[in-house]
Amino acid sequence: MKSVHEELGNSIFLEIFGDSLINQVLDFLVVFDRFDYTMADIAVKSGVSYSTLKTLLKELIARGLIVQSRVSGKSKMYKLNKNNPLVQKFVKFYWQVTDASVEKDVKKKKLVVVH
Repeated sequence: MKSVHEELGNSIFLEIFGDSLINQVLDFLVVFDRFDYTMADIAVKSGVSYSTLKTLLKELIARGLIVQSRVSGKSKMYKLNKNNPLVQKFVKFYWQVTDASVEKDVKKKKLVVVH
């Protein structure tokens, strides 16, 4: 199974702020925030090794950025902690960066965007 970055290429956020391991995990969880995921799913889809993700996940949980949402069978499921004000600001910032970059590209190309 390929990571999202292998399938779709790096996001604008990763291109600007770098594709560090923690950025890759957060990038995946912000973009695909409608569901919760097992550690194995997050590892594969974010392109971070499972053993590295175990360490990162502990830190992200301790900081309140990611929460365990439920247990499905024997698997713990995780997602962004959208109740955390810092996560809320990060998600808003993430999409503002993306929007600003797209708008800049549109203006460069002098394309008309229809809303």
